[in-house]
Amino acid sequence: MVNVIASIHVKAGQLDKFIEIFKSNIPAVLGEKGCIEYIPTVDMPTELPPQELNKNVVTVIEKWESVEDLMAHLSSAHMLEYKEKTSGIVESMRVKVLTEV
Repeated sequence: MVNVIASIHVKAGQLDKFIEIFKSNIPAVLGEKGCIEYIPTVDMPTELPPQELNKNVVTVIEKWESVEDLMAHLSSAHMLEYKEKTSGIVESMRVKVLTEV
């Protein structure tokens, strides 16, 4: 199994628009071969140190059966359309691809 954590930094004032676009794409992603989980999340304020809060970051938690499934996901037609729709509102993105030890 492949775990992915993607941190997407959205331009100020664009979070609601980004989440709307993202959520409209979820059914297509969940229908992909090998997709186990695909969840957008935002920071939840707590008293836990050393938590860093950023109201403009969406963290996506993904689980895939294989790296091949993940790679196919990245080049799928609906993901290319999603990237086009969000290109003007996403400032940056960081991705961690992880496996259990």
